Amino acid sequence: MLFAPPPTIEATPFASLIQATEAVEPSWGGNQPRGTPSKSLLEGPSFGSDGLLYCVDVQNGRVVRFSEEGACEEVVRYHGWPNGLKFGRDGRAYIADYMHGIMVLDLDTRQVTPLVERYHAERFRGVNDLFFAANGDLYFTDQGLTGHQDPGGRVFRYAAGGRLELVLDRIPSPNGLVMNLAENALYVAVTRANAVWRVPFMQDGSVAKVGTFIQLSGGIGPDGLALDANGGLAIAHVGMGSVWVTDARGEPTFRITSTVGDHITNVAYGGEGNRTLFITESSSASVLKAELKVPGKTMFSQSG
Repeated sequence: MLFAPPPTIEATPFASLIQATEAVEPSWGGNQPRGTPSKSLLEGPSFGSDGLLYCVDVQNGRVVRFSEEGACEEVVRYHGWPNGLKFGRDGRAYIADYMHGIMVLDLDTRQVTPLVERYHAERFRGVNDLFFAANGDLYFTDQGLTGHQDPGGRVFRYAAGGRLELVLDRIPSPNGLVMNLAENALYVAVTRANAVWRVPFMQDGSVAKVGTFIQLSGGIGPDGLALDANGGLAIAHVGMGSVWVTDARGEPTFRITSTVGDHITNVAYGGEGNRTLFITESSSASVLKAELKVPGKTMFSQSG
């Protein structure tokens, strides 16, 4: 570590996930590494147009939402493994589903329908997270069980016009992703490399000179990412019970610590002034929060 230890902020409890009303689907957890939370996996925090926080519960096939006071409500349950969630400007929730691909939830009808299920007629390895660029292009990671033993993870772009493009492959476990402020580069959390990669774009939309932006140590690796209004990153560090907040250059500014468990999976800015960071912790199936000085960057669903 080349930097001085950053100040520590202790996250406070916000909400807890309600238990599934039906038996847990065993096939997801049974095919994950030992030590993965066994009853639920809380992920994908994102704020809808109603101002409420939505999350997914991967192995129970659920989308849930939390009231401003933290009360949890099941929105929909379907046959799938929803792993990430972001809202579009159309008010619909776009889901990275590990089982199926990219799905879309219409909140009015509570129906979940497929958007992208294959690339060149082949199934994905297991999509994980997604991000909307300002022009409406949807980026998502295809992680599966990749790692150093099989660095075959990928990043895709589903262009606003409907074209699916492979952006980058041969990644050892791509996870959360977000673009920088200028949207000329993509940050990708590469979990098994315990690093955040910077993926610069060429004029034609291809990528070159991909490199390590932040190298972490300990725990398992980075998961979800969020950008603040100054271009800084919030990095959920699974296995460390921490969220690292950096400035735009990658220098740590804060360490946010969990009081309930180490399985920090993802983060999202919200609350008054967009200055509250909401944090999913899966071993306790709970949501934490921390107040920060710099607000989060306005999301695609909130702009335009």
